[in-house]
Amino acid sequence: MPLSLAQMRRNYTLFGLQDEAALDDPLAMFRQWMQLARDTERAPVEANSMVLATVDSEGRPHCRVLLLKGFSDEGFTFFGHYQSDKGQQLAANQYAAMTFFWPGLERQVRIEGQVSRLAPTLSDAYFDSRSQDSRLGAWASPQSRPLANRAELESLLTQTTQRFAGQTVPRPEHWGGYCLQPDRLEFWQGRADRLHDRLDYRLRDGVWQRNRLAP
Repeated sequence: MPLSLAQMRRNYTLFGLQDEAALDDPLAMFRQWMQLARDTERAPVEANSMVLATVDSEGRPHCRVLLLKGFSDEGFTFFGHYQSDKGQQLAANQYAAMTFFWPGLERQVRIEGQVSRLAPTLSDAYFDSRSQDSRLGAWASPQSRPLANRAELESLLTQTTQRFAGQTVPRPEHWGGYCLQPDRLEFWQGRADRLHDRLDYRLRDGVWQRNRLAP
C-alpha cells in the first residue's frame, strides 16, 4: 500500500497573533516566545532545537538540526566543528538561516542574517562547561568526513581518551562557536484553515520595520 501523506494535517486553533500584541523589538519578542516554549514544550521536544540552513560555494543549500546555545542583542549562538561541511559552508558564504518550530504552541520563527565566529575566549568558556565525554568527542570525531565503519570512530575515541588521560581536555582549534546577527525575523502563528499569522521584521538602517505577510 502506498504511503499517503496528502491528508495528514491538523487545524491550528490555539492562538492568534494580533499586530497590537507584537513588540517593536523582535529579539525581545523571540525571548518571550522561547521562554513560553521552554516552559510548555515537553520531552522529547527541545525548545532550543533549530534547523540551520547554509549554502555552499556552488550555491547548493544544506540544512540540519542543531541546538541554540544562547541569544542576545548581538545575535544567536551555536557551536560546532569549523572543518565540518557546515563550517566550510559558513566560511564560503557567511549568510545563514535558522528555523524554530514549537508544535505544542503551533508556532514557528524564522531568522536570517550574517554569521561570524565567536571570540576564542567565549568558545573556551562554553567548551569548558561541557562534559568530559563531549569534550573528548569534539577531538575524536572528524566531523563530516567518511568513516570505514563505526569501529573506526570508536577507535578514534579510545585513542583520544588515552591521549588526555588524567588531563583537563582543552578546546581544539577546529571547534568553536558562531553567532548569527539577524537582519530578518519572521514570527508565524498557526491559525485555522491555513489562514496563519505572519509578522515579518526586517532591519533597515539600524531600525526594525514590521509588516504582516499573507499566509
